[in-house]
Amino acid sequence: MSEREKILRYYRASGDAELAARLLDLAEGALKNRKYKISEFLDPYGQSIAETIVAHYDRLKLETNGGYPGAERTKAAFVDRDFLDYAGSLDFGLTAFSLQWDSRYYRLSHRDVLGALMGLGIKRDVLGDIIIVGDRCYVVVDTAIAAYVAKNLIEVGQAPVSVAQVLITDIPAKEEKVKEIRATVASLRLDAVAASGFGTSRTRMTEDIAAAKVKLNWQEAKSSSQAVKAGDIISMRGRGRVEVIEIPGQTRKGRYSVLLRRFM
Repeated sequence: MSEREKILRYYRASGDAELAARLLDLAEGALKNRKYKISEFLDPYGQSIAETIVAHYDRLKLETNGGYPGAERTKAAFVDRDFLDYAGSLDFGLTAFSLQWDSRYYRLSHRDVLGALMGLGIKRDVLGDIIIVGDRCYVVVDTAIAAYVAKNLIEVGQAPVSVAQVLITDIPAKEEKVKEIRATVASLRLDAVAASGFGTSRTRMTEDIAAAKVKLNWQEAKSSSQAVKAGDIISMRGRGRVEVIEIPGQTRKGRYSVLLRRFM
C-alpha cells in the first residue's frame, strides 16, 4: 500500500479524506517540481494533517505562516529539502488589512467581520485570522482576493468601515486573556468538561453541541458523550477555547478533578 493510500485510509474514517487528498496533491507536487507548494489557510486540525503527511515523506519539510507570531489559521508550505539549500524566503501570498469604524455607535465582533467577508462570497479557506483591537480590526487574507476585499468591504453589519492595506508586520501581537480553572466533573464527557470550562450549565452545553457550536480538537463535536482527555482543545463559537491541562484523578465521591486553561 502506498503512503498516500495509508494516509487517506486513516483520514477517511474521520471524514477528512477530501482535505487530506488536497494536501497530499500539494505535497506530491512539491516533490515533483523539487520546489514548494502552498496550501489554503488551515485551522490547527488541518495543520496537523499537513504534519502527518510530511512525516511520511523524507524529502519534504513543512513551513507554516499566518502573517504574525501565534496565528491560529496558517498556510502550509510543503518544501523539497534540497530547495531550502538555495531558496530565500517563501512567498505565502499573504495580505493584511486594517478595518476601522466609529466605536461611539458600533461595537463589532470577530463574528461580525467574518460574516461580512463571507457575505461578499469569500470562502473561509482564503481568510486567515481576524484580530479585533479596540475600534480596529486586522484581517489576513490570500493575496489573490486582496483587491476584491479592498473594493467591496465597505460595511460590517450596519457599521461603515474604512479599509486600508497594511504591512504584515503592522499586525500587533495577539493578546489573549487566560484563566486557569480547577473543577470537578461527574464524568469526562465533552458536555460536562466543556460546561465547567465555559461556565455554563451542562444542559445548555448539550444544546450548543447539538447546534454545532462546539469543536473538539478543531473538529465539529460528534456528540455530548464524546470522551475528553488531557491535551484536548475544546473550542466554542464566540466563546474562545478551553485546553484540558491535566486530569489528576478522582475524588472520594467518584468525581473527576480537572485542570483547564481557558483562552478568551
